[in-house]
Amino acid sequence: MADRYGMVDPAIFEDLQARVDEDISVRDELREIIQTLEKQGKSVQFVLSRAHSTPASAIRDVISAAEGSIRIEIDTISKLSVAASKLPYYKWNSMWSRQIQDAIFGILFCGWLGGYTTESSGGSQTQGRLLTIEEVGQIMTVSVNLKDRDEFHLTIEEYLHALISLVDELARLARNSVTLGDYQRPLLISQFIKDLHAGFQILNLKNDSLRRRSDGIKYRVKEVEDVVYDLSLRNLIPKSGQA
Repeated sequence: MADRYGMVDPAIFEDLQARVDEDISVRDELREIIQTLEKQGKSVQFVLSRAHSTPASAIRDVISAAEGSIRIEIDTISKLSVAASKLPYYKWNSMWSRQIQDAIFGILFCGWLGGYTTESSGGSQTQGRLLTIEEVGQIMTVSVNLKDRDEFHLTIEEYLHALISLVDELARLARNSVTLGDYQRPLLISQFIKDLHAGFQILNLKNDSLRRRSDGIKYRVKEVEDVVYDLSLRNLIPKSGQA
C-alpha cells in the first residue's frame, strides 16, 4: 500500500502532473505547426492582395501565384490533421480554428477570382463562383463536418466565418476595381454579396461571434450598392446590348 501523508495520497497529484505534462507536450507540438500555418496564411493573403491592384485581364498571374502558396499551406494543414486526429477534437480545436478560417478564406477568394477551375466549367476562368464547403474540403484534402468520429475536420462555423471575410474583401475589391477602370466587376460583386446576405438570413445562427459578424454583411451590401449607384449616376455602367 502506498505511503500516505495526512489524508491525501501524493500519487493522485503525481498522476495529475503526468497528465499536465502530456498536455503541455501536445500543445507545444501543435503550436509549432500552427505558427507555420499562420505564417503561410499571411503569405497567401499577401499574394491575394495583389488582386486589388491588378486589372481583370492580368488576374490569372495572381491566381496562379495564390494557388501555389495555398498548396504549401495545405501541406502544413495535412500535418496538423495527422497530429490533431490523435487527440479529442473539441478539446484542442480552438488552437487552430482562426488559422483554418483564414485558410478557407484564401481558397474562397482565389476561387471567386477564377481559380480552382473544374471539368464542369470546361477549365475556363469564371469570376464570381462560390466554392462549397465540400469543394474546400477536397482542395484541402480534409474531412468536412464530421459527426461519426473524433478527428480533425472543417466545421460549418469555420466555413461561414470565412464567407463573411470574403464579403468584406469583395466590398473592398469593388471600390478598388473602379480605381482600375473596371466598372463591370462592382456589379458582379453587388449581386454576389446580396445573394450571400440572403443566404445568411435563412440561417438560425447559435454561435454568438458568428451571428455578430453576419449582422455586418448588410453594411457591406450597402457599401457596394453605393459604388454601383455612383457609377450609374456617371453613366459608367454599360447599357444592355453594349460591349
